[in-house]
Amino acid sequence: MKQEFIAHRRKCDQKEQSVGEHLLNVSRLSAKYSGKIGLAELGELIGLLHDLGKYSAEFQAYLRSAEGLIDPDADDYVNASLMKGKVDHSTAGAQYLWARLSRQSGLSPFIAQLASLCIVSHHSGLIDCLAAGGERFGENVLSRRMDKSDFKTHLNEVNVSADTEILSRVDELLSMESLIEGVRSIGVSIAQKNHQFPIGAQQHYGLLVRMLFSCLIDADRTDTADFEKTGGAMLRQHGEYSQWGELLLRLEAKIGGLENRRPIDALRQEISMQCQAAASRPKGTYTLTVPTGGGKTLASLRFALEHAAARNLDRIIYVIPYTSIIDQNANVAREALEINAEERGRIVLECHSNLLPEAQTWQEKILSENWDAPVIYTTMVQFLEVLFSGGTRGARRMHQLARSVLIFDEIQTLPLRCVHLFNNALNFLTEQCDSTVVLCTATQPLLHQVCEKRGAIRLAPDSEIVANPGEVFDQLKRVSVEDLRRPEGWSYPEVGRRAVEECLQNGNCLVIVNTKEAARQVYRACDELHPEERVHLSTDMCPAHRKEKLKIVLDRVKNKQRVVCVSTQLIEAGVDVDFRIVIRSLAGLDSIAQAAGRCNRNGDPAPGRVLVMNLKEEKLSMLPELILAQKEGARLLADFAANPTRYRDNLSGPEAMADYYRNYFFARKEEMSYVIGRKELGHDDTLLNLYSENKHAWEKLAGKGSYDTRLHFRQGFQSGGTAFRVIDSPTRGIVVPYGDEGKKIIGELCAAFEVKKQFSILRRAQQFSVNVFPHVLEKLNQAGNLYQVQPEVPILYLGEGHYSEDYGLSVEQVEEMELMNV
Repeated sequence: MKQEFIAHRRKCDQKEQSVGEHLLNVSRLSAKYSGKIGLAELGELIGLLHDLGKYSAEFQAYLRSAEGLIDPDADDYVNASLMKGKVDHSTAGAQYLWARLSRQSGLSPFIAQLASLCIVSHHSGLIDCLAAGGERFGENVLSRRMDKSDFKTHLNEVNVSADTEILSRVDELLSMESLIEGVRSIGVSIAQKNHQFPIGAQQHYGLLVRMLFSCLIDADRTDTADFEKTGGAMLRQHGEYSQWGELLLRLEAKIGGLENRRPIDALRQEISMQCQAAASRPKGTYTLTVPTGGGKTLASLRFALEHAAARNLDRIIYVIPYTSIIDQNANVAREALEINAEERGRIVLECHSNLLPEAQTWQEKILSENWDAPVIYTTMVQFLEVLFSGGTRGARRMHQLARSVLIFDEIQTLPLRCVHLFNNALNFLTEQCDSTVVLCTATQPLLHQVCEKRGAIRLAPDSEIVANPGEVFDQLKRVSVEDLRRPEGWSYPEVGRRAVEECLQNGNCLVIVNTKEAARQVYRACDELHPEERVHLSTDMCPAHRKEKLKIVLDRVKNKQRVVCVSTQLIEAGVDVDFRIVIRSLAGLDSIAQAAGRCNRNGDPAPGRVLVMNLKEEKLSMLPELILAQKEGARLLADFAANPTRYRDNLSGPEAMADYYRNYFFARKEEMSYVIGRKELGHDDTLLNLYSENKHAWEKLAGKGSYDTRLHFRQGFQSGGTAFRVIDSPTRGIVVPYGDEGKKIIGELCAAFEVKKQFSILRRAQQFSVNVFPHVLEKLNQAGNLYQVQPEVPILYLGEGHYSEDYGLSVEQVEEMELMNV
């Protein structure tokens, strides 16, 4: 009787899944996913081979010992805890393929390398093809892995032990011309689209590896999870969503119910109709350049739904700059598209986290693991991690970017060092993966005018969705910008007094500054007002706290009651507030324009005013990007004063913004390739190079005289993934005792059984968390006021005494009069 080879054993009922069953399940899913880019046969092939090493006696002894199926006194028993992660079951399948293809002619070596990279990496994350740093710098890592001894990989053994059905299907796939043609088609397309740009071509080949890798690891993780928890399998949608036509009817009903009382409402309606009309255009990259307050949230959703329906696409993905506004954006879509409670999270899915990965309801967690919903809202941080981070968690979702409409809200917030990587990736998604991209903002950066050799976005013909955006900006011009900079600068007390004066004269005033310390100081300087007439906002406050403060502001503005709001830049992106006067600390022109979008938002006949001031006490030495933005913003203010007609007398218009970005991008062009220093690799490099040509490692290998001219992939995937950070100092969420609810949630987290599975508590806790940088975390820890909810659960909460009603989280002990009244 043939031995049964086990892939997994379910804990709840001890049911076993055979290796053959797992390989067939994964191959079917992987084929489905990779079929979106015309590589179904290759996806099936790597699915069949990825766990071939599990047919070895060594792996079976390890698994059976771990599951208690072998008596500890038996000869084949092993100490599984000591062997965890040491039994290689990933290499055999890659070696099987390598032996069949690597020495053949034509495309076979290319396919061997492409597929083998995915197979050997499916647990660790993509490995380096050539080691990009460290002691092995320049080593051919992939070839070394393929030369691994049979003693460790058991290839000869699994050749005999594997199910004949599996190996027969592998042989059948390898003989299919459609497999070769699929790879040839996408390879030729990449070469043709990038024939003048070798860096772009090489990054695209690397993205092709990552896309296929995504198909494999998502298929593998999905089948494994569904075997372990059959209830979770029932929640998956597998791409079978509500029909686009039905969702369009719901959205049109929502749009039809909007009021049309003011002139600005008619302009918003016209913009929305232009988005609807543009949806019939071919797939590609488009820009939606609309002034703030132009209604782009619903208008872009209208384009996305119409376009997805017209082009038979799979999903819509909204990429939002900050977690602080993702809820409100998603709620706009949810109110329109989810008409009953049962649909919650199955149509509109938010995917972001502060405390633990995917801290959502159980159903939403299942769907968000691989973005299995028709409309996804995520952050720019998570989107960039999907494309460029190490490991498997982010990469798992990449295949869902194929055949999708990708809407980037406030695209000007894209981290500048990621520009070329981002541009090349979007070109890959539109040109090879049948996706459409829309770049939305009032302050459109010139991503198509940066260095083409390193990577510029290739826009579609007739790329602007709104006709004559300059005229639209003229029609929606609601404010005048006044340059009040002075040689000696403005002190915090002077800014505070001016804000109070403007409030007393005009009813309200918004002050936006560049640092949290400046916001605190200006807020304190507004002490002439009654306490209820001034509000402070910053990211030191948890979302629930900010929402309550913002509600106070909105209510007072609506009821024509006096109020001064002092805020950091958090209020500039997507927050729907409407002030008569805005004071903006000197910044880049994009920030000034975004600040203007919070002024006279609804187009009252009397224009609003934006006052630009230079604050002499703002400490910006640690913010070099902001210093440069200030410099270029000041240059545009001077140019505008000298020749306003050049900019259609509108500092927020596309002409002024284009000049600003040309200057700003030119001054920082060397930073756009994501510079990596010696500390990380041992030599200076860029992430763009690691993910494309990896030329330093290639030169090192060539210098040894051991390079292989048939080495098609050279990327330093693992080295790049380790170095990649969207922000320099990743923040960590801390739950804070804001109000009765915040304190209650902390108590529930501390008392919860298996807290990591208490997704409803964790979701509520996100509204009562503050993201802090490592140095702040260390100071709070030293103060003895930072705790874990449970000894084995790395969720942190803040004790009493460091959270203020006015300012939120504080490193210093808060005075009693400022403490939250709980």
